[in-house]
Amino acid sequence: MTLYTTTLKSPVGPLRVFATEGALTAIYLENHKRAPVLEATGREDHPVLLAARRQLEEYFAGERVTFELPLEPEGTPFQHVVWKALREIPSGVTWSYADLARHIGRAGAARAVGSANARNPLSIVVPCHRVVGTDGKLTGYAGGVPVKQWLLEHEQRHRRP
Repeated sequence: MTLYTTTLKSPVGPLRVFATEGALTAIYLENHKRAPVLEATGREDHPVLLAARRQLEEYFAGERVTFELPLEPEGTPFQHVVWKALREIPSGVTWSYADLARHIGRAGAARAVGSANARNPLSIVVPCHRVVGTDGKLTGYAGGVPVKQWLLEHEQRHRRP
């Protein structure tokens, strides 16, 4: 399997974007805590990477609030359920881990949801930054809490009714 990659400059630092032939597989922030070392051999001008670059640039310009990209993150079935639910959190809105657990029908699984959230390989596109503690506090984020805060404030500024 060929893996394609490019690096995108962004207001929150460089983003390493990865794709297979047909889908986006990972987006890692510069200081991403769980970013694996991935060897990419494909070209930077792959159509999936170009689409991701365009949509991320639109997001950072405040012109886009949702992403329309083919996604293929690697994870367990439970992680996929959580990651799908993350994409249902509206831009500019936050949910607690408990809210997210209830949303997927697993009210007692807030810790498991938090663990799946922490392993999300598609930063920003799968908006794990929209999940906060029950008390509303910004808890851990693989790219760092300051980046999480910046993303949330950015989305608030560009929120659409």
